[in-house]
Amino acid sequence: MLPNKSLVLAACAACIGGTFQYGYNVSVINGPTMYVQDFINQTWRERYQTDISAEGLTLLWSTIVSIFTIGGLIGVTVGGTLSVKLGRKGTLLANNIFALIGALLMGLSYPTGCFELLIAGRLFTGMNAGIGLCVQPLYLGEIAPTAFRGAMGMGTSIFITVGILTGQVVGLRELLGTEEYWPFLLSTTCIPAFLQLLILPWFPESPRYLLIDKGDNEGCKKALKQLHGIAGYNTEREDIEKEKSNLAGFKPKKPWELFTDRSVRWQLLTILLLNAAQQLNGINAIYFYAAYLFKQSGIPVDKIPYVTVGTGVCECITALTAGMLIDCLGRKVLITGGYMLMSICCILFTVTLSYQDASPIIPYLSMACVFAFILSFGLGPGGVTNILTTELFTQTARPAAYMIAGSLNWLCFFFIGLVFPFIVIGLQQYCFLVFLVVCSSMALYIFFIVPETKNKTFVQIQNDFQSPINKKARRADGAGMTLLATST
Repeated sequence: MLPNKSLVLAACAACIGGTFQYGYNVSVINGPTMYVQDFINQTWRERYQTDISAEGLTLLWSTIVSIFTIGGLIGVTVGGTLSVKLGRKGTLLANNIFALIGALLMGLSYPTGCFELLIAGRLFTGMNAGIGLCVQPLYLGEIAPTAFRGAMGMGTSIFITVGILTGQVVGLRELLGTEEYWPFLLSTTCIPAFLQLLILPWFPESPRYLLIDKGDNEGCKKALKQLHGIAGYNTEREDIEKEKSNLAGFKPKKPWELFTDRSVRWQLLTILLLNAAQQLNGINAIYFYAAYLFKQSGIPVDKIPYVTVGTGVCECITALTAGMLIDCLGRKVLITGGYMLMSICCILFTVTLSYQDASPIIPYLSMACVFAFILSFGLGPGGVTNILTTELFTQTARPAAYMIAGSLNWLCFFFIGLVFPFIVIGLQQYCFLVFLVVCSSMALYIFFIVPETKNKTFVQIQNDFQSPINKKARRADGAGMTLLATST
């Protein structure tokens, strides 16, 4: 059975202005690096009649790049609240305002001779990405039928990788990656925003939000029929009604309330670890090393951007493959297997970097490790993490869970960008042993603690989130509570 065409189109409309923007803005900034730095230096010279110092230029450039993560953190902290007040679809549409402002500011930076507009523009695009990463998976998870929830959820990962690949391709010097066109390149982030504003209004709000949060019975009915057709209407309506009755009397939770709710303690711990590991597992380090390894392998410097596009193609293909496999193999198999393969790659990568000059073939083995690591990440952690964040919580807790998970994700993104260069200086080729610990620990945690969520409703997952270790922990908690009550 295939999903309804309207459902697929609604998912694409949500993704094109959502996580596509995140992937696009992460990669598109790399192409015009040299031209933007020249522009900063030229502007500085015109203002102060002297060249900017190397340290000052590095600081300004790193601010332009990293302010994106600060914007993302701001976006994710308000995304959950907006999704409750404006709805999932309403928030996605309103979010395009930040993308359009960001595009306008970056596009005006060169003609006005004001590099500060680049910093402001990147901040706004970061806010857009933060809200999109928080709300889009929420929307996809809530409009998808149980049988296709995994594949639909992988849309988040697929569009991130498509965004990264698009940014890499558009940034090539044959297209917009030139000194003449770089302001247009950075302002192209407005195109996905316009596309979403044109397409998404034709599709309905999340049926779960309409019925559970707003009590809009007719709106929910109409949305379900449009998204799932008459055939799938009854099943999905029954599932939503069951969740609504289960949550009767409960209001949407605030992020801090989740930390004090013992019933979701293991779910919260799981998404905190998964989202931290998604940034700390070494994927950013691999991208950092990629250009160096390609150069070591004898690839001409001017050809390296094209090989880098190959890494984007690699991750894109893997995300698509994982999207087709996830509802067949399950979430647990993919994410555990992904982290195990990444652990193996960390070991091989350390060995090949240690013996880089031992043989002419070693640099090519290092290149193979780069592609294998990216494939392993795309197969599991890259896509399944967001799906589990959706599935481990019910309607009242889900927006708060996304705010917590997203905030940690962006903080770790900022942290690894800040700390990784020092890790490289301190440990050199052995830096990947740090990521080996992260990847192997996550594989073990998921294997022993996290249950399979495939083909289960949100209520079933909430009730069944108990591994043998969880049960023991809960029994211990209960015993401690009894002991405490007795002693008082």
